[in-house]
Amino acid sequence: MREFRRVMRLITTICNPQEASAADLAGLYHQRWEIENTLDEIKTHQGGHRLVLRSQYPDGVEQEIYGFLLVHHALRDVMHHTAHQAGLDPDSLSFTRTLRIARRHVTDQAALSPLTTQPSPDSHRP
Repeated sequence: MREFRRVMRLITTICNPQEASAADLAGLYHQRWEIENTLDEIKTHQGGHRLVLRSQYPDGVEQEIYGFLLVHHALRDVMHHTAHQAGLDPDSLSFTRTLRIARRHVTDQAALSPLTTQPSPDSHRP
């Protein structure tokens, strides 16, 4: 029986195989796409296709960007813990679905007031 091997070709400017082996470069190429997918999650799905940073000052823009990164990290952390509890690979969970669920939940929570709705006993005094 004949065995077939998967042959991969990678073009690089690194000419010395001692600097990086073909297997290392192939692995890094895969990781590059993981980073591209993460950027897509943040820019396209989390921020939306019409994302405009609202701040007009550099410090505010930096704060908004950190906010996006923190929300992305929090969602990915929730996904990791959820997958771990279910015995799944975290990469098998959908970021966009998790984002939709989080948005629905946050919107529901935003409709609730942290204040009590009943008048305080002091409000009936003359």
